[in-house]
Amino acid sequence: MPRTPAAPSVPIRLIATDLDGTLLRDDKTISPRTRAALGAAERAGIGVLFVTGRPARWMEVVRGHAHADALAICGNGAAVVDLGTDDESGRPRFVRVRPLLEETALQVVATLRAHAPGTSFAVERTSGLFHEMSYPPLHLDPAQSVAPAEKLLAEPTGTTPQPVLKLLAHHDELSPDAFLTRARELVGDLVSVTRSSPTALLEISAHGVSKASTLALSCAERGIRPEEVAAFGDMPNDIEMLSWAGSSYAMGNAHPDVLAAATGSTLDNNEDGVALVIERILAGG
Repeated sequence: MPRTPAAPSVPIRLIATDLDGTLLRDDKTISPRTRAALGAAERAGIGVLFVTGRPARWMEVVRGHAHADALAICGNGAAVVDLGTDDESGRPRFVRVRPLLEETALQVVATLRAHAPGTSFAVERTSGLFHEMSYPPLHLDPAQSVAPAEKLLAEPTGTTPQPVLKLLAHHDELSPDAFLTRARELVGDLVSVTRSSPTALLEISAHGVSKASTLALSCAERGIRPEEVAAFGDMPNDIEMLSWAGSSYAMGNAHPDVLAAATGSTLDNNEDGVALVIERILAGG
């Protein structure tokens, strides 16, 4: 059963929600009930901010549910995008970028190659994905180019700056949590390391960059305090955000560490867990 936290001490002003495994059902749709709850929250003056590990080019799934001036946090905090404004490629426009420096990423690659043999890499830039030949390909998101990570990080990407948002590291043999723990031991002083995939795929950002730290920046700009935020998530990349928000909810399908970090829990993503909590907030209890 969901674990309901104490009622918020102050009115909620912002809903901060993860997408995959949280707001979205497993078929990557937003249910009618959840769509109605988001709309009701906004009509009540409560903002909705999507906070995801997805890149900007994967945000079409929610663009139709956002206001013209709505922002979203992408790449686990590495970018803030405007869902209502297209760039020259028709994707959401970048408003803020918190890049991972190439020289730091190269240090991480060298360390993981030496101490976690079998690791393969991909580089997520503002312009798209670049990966090694051994990295598991994404059939719906083909790489801009395929080459060793050292080459992808060392060579210029064009006349227009294309900052690195994330370094992705995949391992075929280690368990997801074991790989995460090992990588944090090895490079946690250089970068932020987390994961959101059920496989051993790590997402590596600049040190201090997380969903929580970028959400905190965005809230400070709006004059919103942590206790005025209700946050939702399901995977380790949500833990910092759930710990920061005054009210936080782990999905019924959440990783055990996420359940431990949140102040409450709700139903799983296929049972409209986010909508259930929003409805309760709007009802005043």
